[in-house]
Amino acid sequence: MLTKKTKYAVKALMALGRNKDNKPMLISEIAQKEQLPKKFLEAILLELKRSGFLGSKKGAGGGYYMMKKAEDIKLAAIIRVIDGPIALLPCVSLNFYERCDECTSELYCGIRDVMKDVRDATLKILTEASIADMILREDTMQQKLESEKAESLSEEDFKGDFH
Repeated sequence: MLTKKTKYAVKALMALGRNKDNKPMLISEIAQKEQLPKKFLEAILLELKRSGFLGSKKGAGGGYYMMKKAEDIKLAAIIRVIDGPIALLPCVSLNFYERCDECTSELYCGIRDVMKDVRDATLKILTEASIADMILREDTMQQKLESEKAESLSEEDFKGDFH
């Protein structure tokens, strides 16, 4: 399950990814665009900066900007930076491995075997999904919704508009 902190990080990166010129954006601007709490966002952006996703510029025209292209920032990387392991069990984690206390044998553990499959399937999706992909998906869904709304309007809805 994604934490609220990770969701905010992704939304902030999406706001910056939509910024075609990659001009620095103020925290308040990102918070307003994505309807995120400004105070919480400050710490998240700082963490993303320390991890190399973002850069920042002080002074007039300053703010945060992307250090990498939106296509190159994958959801798996963001989750690992913000929340840590992706795997549901520590004994199947690739980057945060820990042996389970109650395990008698990792070689013959049916739970571990299934959780490895879950990890692999999840990682496949998360390592392929980029900030650019999520922006495209969001824009496509919004366009589809607007198109469906327009199609559902009848002539009655426009009565009086043409006279």
